[in-house]
Amino acid sequence: MATGQSQVAVQYDYDIVKKFAVMSLVWAVVGMAVGVYIASQLAWPFLNFDIPYITFGRFRPVHTSAVIFGFGGSALFATSYYVVQRTCQTRLWAPGLATFTFWGWQAVIVLAALSYMLGYSQGREYAEMEWPIDLLILFVWVAYLAVFLGTLMNRRQPHIYVANWFYLAFILATALLHVFNNLAVPVGLFSMKSYSLFAGAQDAMTQWWYGHNAVGFFLTAAFLGMMYYFVPKQAGRPIYSYRLSIVHFWALSFMYMWVGTHHLHWTAIPDWTSTLGATFSIMLLLPSWGGMINGIMTLSGAWDKLRTDPIMRFMIVALSFYGMSTFEGPLMSLKDVNALSHYTDWTVGHVHSGALGWVAMISFGSLYHMIPRLWNTQLYSERLVNVHFWLATIGVLLYITAMWISGISQGLMWRAFDEYGNLQYSFVESVAAMHPFYVMRAIGGAFFLTGMLVMAYNCFMTIRQGVRSARLVPAQTVAAA
Repeated sequence: MATGQSQVAVQYDYDIVKKFAVMSLVWAVVGMAVGVYIASQLAWPFLNFDIPYITFGRFRPVHTSAVIFGFGGSALFATSYYVVQRTCQTRLWAPGLATFTFWGWQAVIVLAALSYMLGYSQGREYAEMEWPIDLLILFVWVAYLAVFLGTLMNRRQPHIYVANWFYLAFILATALLHVFNNLAVPVGLFSMKSYSLFAGAQDAMTQWWYGHNAVGFFLTAAFLGMMYYFVPKQAGRPIYSYRLSIVHFWALSFMYMWVGTHHLHWTAIPDWTSTLGATFSIMLLLPSWGGMINGIMTLSGAWDKLRTDPIMRFMIVALSFYGMSTFEGPLMSLKDVNALSHYTDWTVGHVHSGALGWVAMISFGSLYHMIPRLWNTQLYSERLVNVHFWLATIGVLLYITAMWISGISQGLMWRAFDEYGNLQYSFVESVAAMHPFYVMRAIGGAFFLTGMLVMAYNCFMTIRQGVRSARLVPAQTVAAA
């Protein structure tokens, strides 16, 4: 056993993977706790205390940054560094740069959260950090690209496994999106304030080119890289169709870049641009469902694992939500549907069916698979994994059901007219009518957060178990000698 451990230690650099894996759990707990709190602020207004730092407007971007970039980003760093080493059969290139990506990325999340709470924000969707933090992100991301690409170039395998194609596309696209969306002129060298180079309709189009492609590459392509490695590994079977995975990759990479303007129907942008976005959104349905089917069909001949393996359940539910979200997105991009859904809670439900149902679930499954292997031990408790699965599943179903009902109700109330042609309901009446669904959402979020706490405890005990056994093995070896 000691010999096996030393061989693994020489072959792969797992230290940086361990750090990112642990921080993904930490940021998940922090980000989801903030999310439950701000959901509770909407459900129970007395929770809006007269403290400026924790108001809904300042805490909401703390939540999104902590879960997307803290939890999701750290999980992507961890899994991509793990997958690229194992599929290329080589250690990470430039381990010093890899260490910089860890400390730099954690600094980004902490600085972003502090700046939001202090009131510094560009007020842009998904990319609200001010310019000094944007520069730090750029430096970290260039280092990340260098490490990943350098490792690929040093590979001992002639073939590049498809998961690495998805990871590489995500890294390159995110760099491109980040640079162009954050082109800004600082007010002064020592001022946090800056002004975007774009204005008006151009600024809106740039933001949603970034916003939807952040979803497309950071929250979809990257986690498909996870799926294409960890689903076959956990199932103990090869991917159902390698050819389909290549078609999936190229179709997704080409089409996603064009769909951002479907967020801007019925606004001041040219009509043809939003029509183009809707058209490509509908076309995206085919490669998206191709990827979902490829993942699910990998279980062909091994469906019994769903009864006995709770980690596999996380992965299959994640793929199911991926399929559902990538059907719902094109549906909501249609102009007639968008006229009902836009600016309503339906959009919030759609985002969270993807974020909680797809991104979080596939991350949970991948981390449960990876963490015991990183510390060379068994998972502390499979029963707790099962408890987490049901808490998470119930939580996401409560959440998105509440937001679907709330969103469609809002859309119908806002467009209802009386016999005199006046609006039938005031905006305040629509807000009051949504109260039960906001309570239901907060409860769903609490379920999901409780499941996350169960996972954090389970993984902590797994890591402690692995550390203890690693200390015990050398002691036994010395005693035997």
